[in-house]
Amino acid sequence: MAGALDGKVVVITGSTRGIGRAMAEACADAGATVVVSSRTASAVDETVAALRDRGARASGVPCDVADPAALEALLTHAVATHGCVDVWVNNAGISLGLRTHIDTSPDEIRSIVDINLLGTMMASRMVVPYFIGRGGGVLINVSGRGGRGDVAAYTAAYAATKAGVMVFTRSLAAEHRSDPVSILVFMPGMVDTDFYGADMAVTPGLKPIVDNIRIVLDTIGTPIEAVGPALVDVACTVPGTGSGEVHRAGSALRGMLGGFRLMWARITGRMKPM
Repeated sequence: MAGALDGKVVVITGSTRGIGRAMAEACADAGATVVVSSRTASAVDETVAALRDRGARASGVPCDVADPAALEALLTHAVATHGCVDVWVNNAGISLGLRTHIDTSPDEIRSIVDINLLGTMMASRMVVPYFIGRGGGVLINVSGRGGRGDVAAYTAAYAATKAGVMVFTRSLAAEHRSDPVSILVFMPGMVDTDFYGADMAVTPGLKPIVDNIRIVLDTIGTPIEAVGPALVDVACTVPGTGSGEVHRAGSALRGMLGGFRLMWARITGRMKPM
């Protein structure tokens, strides 16, 4: 039975765990050849082996997306190994946890901007001309909490980068509206991954409201099982169509019902004031 991405080569940054890993597995299951990457070589090797064990065609190289030379090496590897790239997903990102902005260091702020925003910008600057030169391609930039410009207290730097990704991607799409490339935003929503695990950094005074995260994940969070298939649907976009569109994972019904459950959690005091 043919897969939706049969014959396609998909590169996904930050794809050895969490949301990125789910994307890689779903694309592989849909028939794509998948190129994975992260900053840790051993994680890349393990992910490639796991994908191949499930019958997929896969390869990967370590890549720090804050380094333009590493991004170039990732593209070079994909083309040299598999002949081309059809879809590129800028997923790599980091979070500072649940922190006040004044509790974060200048180095931490620079790191989150370098990886979440500048990495996406640099990769897009490289990939769009490649796609145009070969006659088409699909670029997907992953946004998240704060991406719509909404308030995101205690994740201010992260939210600012995701808002930046949103505006950058839609602006880039407008610049290339006449080219055979689709430049898209994908928003997975809040997904229960190790971003929200026991090791999450938390400003001491905020510990009483950490339980709010679990309530939000349980009510309006996107099940990780839904993220990969949603990304596959976006990756199937015909190059040159739909550019600038924003795609979301998860169902509208779950979001609506979850909103009512969140409201009840606030009324009953289960959710602490932030």
